[in-house]
Amino acid sequence: MNIRITIDGTPVDATLNDSAAARDFAAQLPLTLNLTDFHQNEKIADLPRRLSTSGAPEGVHPRTGDLAYYAPWGNLAIYYRDGSPSTGNDLIILGHMPESATKALADNDEVSVTIEDAS
Repeated sequence: MNIRITIDGTPVDATLNDSAAARDFAAQLPLTLNLTDFHQNEKIADLPRRLSTSGAPEGVHPRTGDLAYYAPWGNLAIYYRDGSPSTGNDLIILGHMPESATKALADNDEVSVTIEDAS
């Protein structure tokens, strides 16, 4: 699924994968979220409701530009730097945006984003 993430007024095209969590996330769109910095490699925000974790793979290594769901906290994470590997199925990759679009995330402690269906 194609989505559009508007970061401080700049639209960025991104894609979601076909996982149960990504489909559940897409059903919540459009969303406007205030992202805050976490671990100096990702921006996070709480989602309105938790996502399905059905079929989530064991172990992922988030990369720059990945959109992910952290199930224990119920939040969205957008990585502006590579993250640490996760060995369980707590972290689920939802999709990806171009690495070049992550600069605005890295440059600000808090960032407002709007995420919407771009199909």
